[in-house]
Amino acid sequence: MPPSLENQTVLITGAGRGLGAALARAFAWEGARVALNYRRSAAAAEALAAELGPRAAAFSADLTDRDAVLAMVAEIARTLGPPTVLVHNALADFSFNGDARTPLETLSWGDFSAQAEVAVGGALHAVQALRPHFEAEGGGSVLTIGSNLVQNPVVPYHDYTAAKGALQAFTRTLSRELGPLGVTVNMIAGGLLRTTDASAATPPEVFDLIAQQTPLGHVTTPAELADAALFFASPWARAVTGQTLVVDGGLVCS
Repeated sequence: MPPSLENQTVLITGAGRGLGAALARAFAWEGARVALNYRRSAAAAEALAAELGPRAAAFSADLTDRDAVLAMVAEIARTLGPPTVLVHNALADFSFNGDARTPLETLSWGDFSAQAEVAVGGALHAVQALRPHFEAEGGGSVLTIGSNLVQNPVVPYHDYTAAKGALQAFTRTLSRELGPLGVTVNMIAGGLLRTTDASAATPPEVFDLIAQQTPLGHVTTPAELADAALFFASPWARAVTGQTLVVDGGLVCS
């Protein structure tokens, strides 16, 4: 059986706040060493690392910069040990407010590329940096964070959803590429979460409407989604790869 999370160093991108912070707390609770990547949220990431204790540390890197990511992963390996679990959660600046979204008429390709550079480009750079550690350690796991808007685009956030759809495709092709190394690659497609920085602009009535339409009767929290991440990174998911799990309380049934 693969090693437990207690023996793993986990790199979480975009870990300074919101869902990333919930993921970091979940992995730390299970005994993993946690590397908190951030781009601008230095104070939040450092405070969270201090909260989690000596087995956690914050690391700055712009994920769209391949050299910066390589340098960050090398520093993580020196500080916490070689990372063999990647949770790619980082998100380009975005606000979930349907009324304030950029309309199709004025949407530009730059809007799409800005989302894709972090969602897909960031995943590419992180996996490239971790691959030597996967090979040296004889395996690992990659988990990407997607969106249930790909399955059910109830609000046409074209740029964000397209980037998450591309990330889902990349997750599947990565599973084929990295499988021979003993690496599993999966995606969690979350719904609107109560509450993160990105969903803070969502009107309260939207949260209430989602709760009413969801079989479990409430909007999914970051901590609940983080629970599912632990499964994919654990030995219990060692035969699961190339899959997308929708974690939204059953709002999207497929």
